[in-house]
Amino acid sequence: MTEQQSTRAQNKQSRHQAILEALATQLEQHPGQRITTAQLAESLGVSEAALYRHFPSKARMFEGLIEFSEDTVFGLIRRIVDEDDNAVSRCEKIMALMLGFSAKNPGISSVLVGTALTGETERLRHRVSQFFDRLETQFRQILRERELTLTQAGGRPVNETANLLLSIVEGRLQQFVRSGFRQSPLQGWEQQWQLINTILKVYA
Repeated sequence: MTEQQSTRAQNKQSRHQAILEALATQLEQHPGQRITTAQLAESLGVSEAALYRHFPSKARMFEGLIEFSEDTVFGLIRRIVDEDDNAVSRCEKIMALMLGFSAKNPGISSVLVGTALTGETERLRHRVSQFFDRLETQFRQILRERELTLTQAGGRPVNETANLLLSIVEGRLQQFVRSGFRQSPLQGWEQQWQLINTILKVYA
């Protein structure tokens, strides 16, 4: 690849990122409202045609936000799992990671809980479901691995516990979006974790 080609590729990538950032900002500034491509183009100072040169549809823009969430969250989860071998601590860090990611990315949170996807394609809802299914699988794997190392292995409600942890995360995100981003998903988290920790003592 020549230097000129490399520069063009970098510029294209930066324009992709700028469009996704603008979409996330519009979702944050207009909670509960459907964002049109005309509105998005106006916020960027470009034409709708310019948007479609980078993304074939608005659905692909939403997919770009979901992909960013997947890459960021699960990349950090891999680091947590690699650096911390304590199951309960891993779960705490992953839950705090998700809540912190949501707090920093309000617009994307509205995509993950589905409110921003009203009227969009079913494929996008499926992608979001896959995101949370993957998160639940991560909790389940951590708890299952821990259970196998315990003296009295077996009998612990691993599937139900993993689903409970996921439900707490999803619930906090829902409250954040429903409040118009006023109620941080991290509000009261330290106290809530102490309650959750009592449930996870069987894996300590």
